[in-house]
Order: sequence, then structure tokens, then C-alpha cells
Amino acid sequence: MAERDLDSTGLFGELGRMIRTTGTVGGIAARIAGNRIGFRGNDAAHAEDLKSVLGGLKGPLMKAAQLLATIPGALPDEYATEMAQLQANAPPMGWSFVRRRMAAELGPDWQKHFREFGREAAAAASLGQVHRAVLLNGEVVACKLQYPDMATTVEADLKQFRMAMGVYHRLDNAIRQEDVIEELTERLREELDYRREAANMRLYGVMLKDSASVTIPKPVDALSTRRLLTMEWVTGRGLQAVLDTNPSQEERNRMAKALFEAWYVPLYRYGVIHGDPHMGNFTVREDGGFNLLDFGAIRVFRPQFIHGIIDLCEALRVGDEDRAAHAYEMWGFKGLSRETMTVLNEWASFLYEPLMQDRVRTINEDQETIFGRDIAARVHTGLQRTGGVKPPREFVLVDRSAIGLGSVFMRLGAKLNWHRMFQELIADFSEEALAERQQAALREAGVEVSV
Repeated sequence: MAERDLDSTGLFGELGRMIRTTGTVGGIAARIAGNRIGFRGNDAAHAEDLKSVLGGLKGPLMKAAQLLATIPGALPDEYATEMAQLQANAPPMGWSFVRRRMAAELGPDWQKHFREFGREAAAAASLGQVHRAVLLNGEVVACKLQYPDMATTVEADLKQFRMAMGVYHRLDNAIRQEDVIEELTERLREELDYRREAANMRLYGVMLKDSASVTIPKPVDALSTRRLLTMEWVTGRGLQAVLDTNPSQEERNRMAKALFEAWYVPLYRYGVIHGDPHMGNFTVREDGGFNLLDFGAIRVFRPQFIHGIIDLCEALRVGDEDRAAHAYEMWGFKGLSRETMTVLNEWASFLYEPLMQDRVRTINEDQETIFGRDIAARVHTGLQRTGGVKPPREFVLVDRSAIGLGSVFMRLGAKLNWHRMFQELIADFSEEALAERQQAALREAGVEVSV
């Protein structure tokens, strides 16, 4: 794309983009309303239409759609499948444009901070692009530079996202999404602030400081702003590239253990989760460990919420309905009937199954189906039958991570005793101890958040 086109991402560029998006979303809505058959029959065509529009955006709406696609029944099957396949595909900013953006962030003499600065983007992110650079002291760093006018882009995309969801939920109200959409909205807006992301990186550095399997890049605060994040450059390969070499079962298991540690030590020990376990957000080290990347979608939970996750697993394991009901209350679900809770338990049992069985196994023993898709369809039907449910805000990123990581574990073909790994993490759990560790880590990292 010509540089002049990239400059058009201001008001007039956004107007044109909104018109194109609105036209397609509106056209889909009109066809649905005209057919009066909801998203049935022409699901695939409608999904392909929307994918073609979303796929051309820079990433915010795409990311929201990917997150929503992991919640059973939140989108039709065809939409969930298409949205999960979307990738950020914005054209890179040209060098003259990058120079102007860097000058806007670090001043007109910005190049004095670097011995070298790569003219070509080394990688694309959902909200920006990454350049490899070398500091004056020889340290190699990654500079993540945000695309221009992303705040405007995010707000425009969120309007389209709400409209698309409004159309769908007038026809199918199994999942009432008000709180979920508010959660996605807040997380997406937070991702615009790279200073917050730098603080999140420091937080993960604190929480995983004793891990030999996970590397957290260190931010360079002096060369970071709201729209520029400079961080330590870490070397690794994409997971798919590693899998293409046909690693041994031992190597696959070692990688799975590293990912389990990266996601679940922070969750069960500190009440914090990385909400975007996309394969582009980590790379594999030479020793099978992982470099964890992209700390924009980070969620800090109430200790009681984490307690609810643990209690629900135990309630399902022993078949205690009263304990399960209390666990859902700790999660933030309100007014659940026993019939609705039974439906939700089917989904929870699917997610928790590997954690409840004390044996070595793959994460999903039915390798012939898309991870969770058949269960999600049954849960969706059950929720329609029982009057629907309104998930709490906290639910969305935990669910997203469970499905996202489950899919990666499936791809790895890992065979582990997930139950024992889980039990080791929660062996000494208490809300009080988690709250103390959480607050200490937040203070040390300089993260300001209201839990």
C-alpha cells in the first residue's frame, strides 16, 4: 500500500472504512432479517462475508471476534471457525512513515538512541509492527511501533462489533453478551497503552522469575511511550516451524509443560492471566522453553474468582451440585437455575476433564473433532432450551485461554499427567495467600489495577 494510503487512517480514512464495514455488516443483517431464518442455512456465506471485511482491518475487531469465538454459542459455528482463522494482515508502514512516527514518540533526534534500526518491519502485531534495533551499548531490542490513529480505529471497530453482535443476539439469545462485550471493550482499549503493556511485562517477570522454562522480555522504559514499546529482543522459532521438524514425544511434552507453567503459575499463584494464547504470541527457545510475548490482554482477578475455578473443578470431580453452584456464584454468575447449571457443567467438565483424571493422557482424547466444537454446540442448544445465561466479565479471558491453550496442547500431541501438574499449583491455595502475593507482585512491577 502506498504511504499516502496509510496516512488516510485519520478521520476521512475511518469514515470510508466504516462505510465499507457498515455496508457489509448491514447487508448481512438485511439478508438475515429478510430470510427470517437467523444464521441458519446461509451461515457459511454470511460468515465468509464478515470475514472478508474483518480480515482487512488492522486487528482490534479481529481480536475481539477471536475472543468471542471461543465462548460456546456466542457465535454460530461457521462464524467461530472463520473468526478463529483471522490473522492481522495490515500492510507495513513504509520507512519514511516509520521515521515520522518514531520522531513523534522520541523526538526529532530519535536515531541518536540507536546504533542500528531496521528499516523493514521484522514482525506484525495486531496494533502495530515490530522493528529490530541495536542500542548504543550493543543490546539488541525490539521496537513495537503502534499504527497511527489506532484509538480512532478501535472505537470505530467496537461500534461495528457491537452492531454485528446486536444483529445476532436479536435472533439467538442463548448467551447474553452485555458484560462480555464490556470486558472486551476495556481490554482492547488497554492494549492501546504500551506503557501499561511494559508494566505487564514487568509483572510477568516478577511472577515467573523462578521459571527456567519461560523467558519474559525486559522493557526498556527510557525508550517506551504510550505508542512505542522498546524491549529486549528474544530469539526463538515459531511453534509450527518446530512441529514441522517432527520433535520427539519427550520434546513435545517439555514444550507443553513450559506453556502450562507460563499460563497457569500466574493464574493460580497470583490471580493473573495472559488472555491471548495465540501461537504468534510465543516462540520456542532452543532448549524447548518459551519466550512469552504480547502483554496487552492481561487480566487481574479477585482471589475469590480463582477460588471459584478451583472449587468448580473439585465439585465436578466428586459430583457435588451445591458446591458447584457456590463456585459459579464466586465466578460472578447470578440467578442460575439448576437446569442451566447442568448445561454449564457439561462445558466445564469438558475443560476440566484432563485436570480431574490422575493419569497420563493427551489434552483431548477425541482427536477427530475440532477442540470443543461438538460440546459447544450441545451447550448452546441446552442454553437456548433453559433460557440463556449472562456470563460475568471475568469469564471471557479464562475461557479464551483454556480453549486456546487446549488447541496448542492438541497440536503438540503432549501426553502428560495434567491432574498432578494442576494439583501441584493449588496444593497450598488460599485466598489470603494469593491476595498477598498478588499485591506484592503488582507493587514490585508498578502495575496499577483495581481488583
